[in-house]
Amino acid sequence: MTQTQFVPVGDPRSRLDDDRRSRDRDRLAAGAVVDVLVVGGGITGAGVALDAASRGLSVALVERGDLGSGTSGWSSKLVHGGLRYLAHGQVGVAWESAVERGHLMSAIAPHLIRPLPQLVPRLRGARLDATVTHAGFLAGDALRMGARTPRGTLPRTRRVSAAEARRWAPALDRSRLVGGVLGWDGQVEDDVRLVLAVARTAAAYDTAVLTRTRVLALGHDGAEVVDADGGTYRIRARAVVNATGVWAGTLDPAVQLTPSRGTHLVLRAITLANPRAALTVPVPGERGRYVFALPQPDGLVYLGLTDVPVHGAIPDVPHATEDEIEWLLAALSPSLAQPLTRSDVVGTYAGLRPLLAGSAAVADAAGGSPGSSDGASAAGALPVAAAPVSGADLSRRHAVRQTGSLITVTGGKLTTYRRMAADVVDLLTSVPCRTATLPLVGAGPLHRVAGVPDRLVRRYGAEASLVWGLAADNPSLAAPVSAGLPVLGVELAFGLAWEGAASVDDLLDRRVRLGFVPADRARAEPAAQEMVESMTAREGS
Repeated sequence: MTQTQFVPVGDPRSRLDDDRRSRDRDRLAAGAVVDVLVVGGGITGAGVALDAASRGLSVALVERGDLGSGTSGWSSKLVHGGLRYLAHGQVGVAWESAVERGHLMSAIAPHLIRPLPQLVPRLRGARLDATVTHAGFLAGDALRMGARTPRGTLPRTRRVSAAEARRWAPALDRSRLVGGVLGWDGQVEDDVRLVLAVARTAAAYDTAVLTRTRVLALGHDGAEVVDADGGTYRIRARAVVNATGVWAGTLDPAVQLTPSRGTHLVLRAITLANPRAALTVPVPGERGRYVFALPQPDGLVYLGLTDVPVHGAIPDVPHATEDEIEWLLAALSPSLAQPLTRSDVVGTYAGLRPLLAGSAAVADAAGGSPGSSDGASAAGALPVAAAPVSGADLSRRHAVRQTGSLITVTGGKLTTYRRMAADVVDLLTSVPCRTATLPLVGAGPLHRVAGVPDRLVRRYGAEASLVWGLAADNPSLAAPVSAGLPVLGVELAFGLAWEGAASVDDLLDRRVRLGFVPADRARAEPAAQEMVESMTAREGS
């Protein structure tokens, strides 16, 4: 494939199934040597794999769980321009975020990312300087223009009246509402769908993608791994990239991070009168920090975000605490006509950010870079641990540490994954990076087919007709997995046949994200279990 070429719909090279996995596993276990072994199947690892493969390197990616099962699956689902970082003086991170947002929305994944209106309300009696807020959003507009993101993609900021503010966010307290500021940013349809698209595009460039493959020992020439069947073998590689996020220190003891837990609450959209914009409310007493209620396409709203430093052992699956739940409810409720209560919360989720501490945070807060001017720390250097500080004060800059042929990449965020990957692969080859204009699976021209549901177009882009076509031989797959749920049977079938899913958890918690609301997940579990058992039976026959 060339740089401007889309991955064809139905291209078998992008298919992640058991046959592909078995072939790749057998080849690597037999001693095949790859140029790059990437450890970690989140957005950073998938991004490194795609960047390296698209530059002509042979690549294998291993992940101990499922693709997107770590931090990458628990984000705010935003692809944002870094306005918050400007408030903290982190100009470099804000600029990098705006540039990467432009790449994602225009060329890389326009099918998965849409413009999101964000409303900051002006409420009588609230401590909000509307002029300062408006100026901050205008600075974000300047970043957008500097990054050459068209105004047709992200409209410019403007002030709105109280009446218009109510149209965007009907749940606001009308007795105190005097107006607001409306800005725009990027929102990803689903963060795991983005991870899957990157990983499958890497597979189309011949990357071996092996999930449920845990690293036992990591070296400069590869790794000893064990797969889900208990088989142990060695993957040989000329270079190894540790892209395991908050768990990076378990494979590279020199890495020290200050993880922060970000918790979100899940509400029914009707609870907030079906908002059309993200309601963005300043946190009293904290500069440049907000809580926000983010409307989702399927009748949900995500309310976030906490920043709680995490000490001690890193859990595989972090959970929200009752204190965090109450804090988020209390932070948003004063802006509403009807305060939120604990009973309004239908689900929660939490993720751990691999934040840099110490020298990186200090340098970035001063407007400088902890390393090279292109956003990566100098090879061989990572910041040392510092005294614990609030997660909201730590830098989101990434860093790259190289020791011989072992490279560890840490920090960063969902929006800047591509830049992180480019900085890593630049250490491995002089071939220029191609990913700023390389479309992901599903980003190609959309050929609408009669009857394809809008939900599939929204979540799969150009592949929507491929997904819908799975119902041709089994019409029952065209129906929802349970009455009243938006998820269709074809989505589960596609997850098993094309996207590497192998369990009920893979399907419900990551391919279709019903796990955000436990009650909805329970209703869909019988259908998912039946599909997994059917797939297992076919493989065993």
